Amino acid sequence: MESDSHHIGAAIGRLPSGCAILTSAFEGASTGMLVSWMQQASFDPPAITVALKAGRPIQSLLDGSQRFVLNVVGDNPTAMFKHFGKGFALEEDAFVGLSTQSSPYGPVLADAMAHLGCVILNKMSVGDHHVYAAKVEVGDGETEAKPYIHLRKDGLKY
Repeated sequence: MESDSHHIGAAIGRLPSGCAILTSAFEGASTGMLVSWMQQASFDPPAITVALKAGRPIQSLLDGSQRFVLNVVGDNPTAMFKHFGKGFALEEDAFVGLSTQSSPYGPVLADAMAHLGCVILNKMSVGDHHVYAAKVEVGDGETEAKPYIHLRKDGLKY
């Protein structure tokens, strides 16, 4: 097995992931961002993990509210990627032009193929990212739509 960073990056990039829009709200502020590092973590209770690069604006909302919505992107992600791909400062309205619904967990995107309302159980720092482990309290995904599947050429960069 090769151990240089090129080979490691190529191997990590072969790990499939999906894409979702993570949304959160706290004290009148709300935002959303594109995420690709999320995974089921437990059956009982149902739980997931989401990894975010340290310093992302949404982290202050996550840490304050201890809640989020994971809005799962379907297999035609172009519109969501264009809208959320650039990222948003907390002062910007991340939801202009989108149909959303308020929830106790954060904004729910009407165009997502599934939604998970989550309460954060734990936050762990791992290298240049923070991993949030969260209990899924509500969900909606009764659809025949297929989720977007993402593979990277290099698992050591976006």
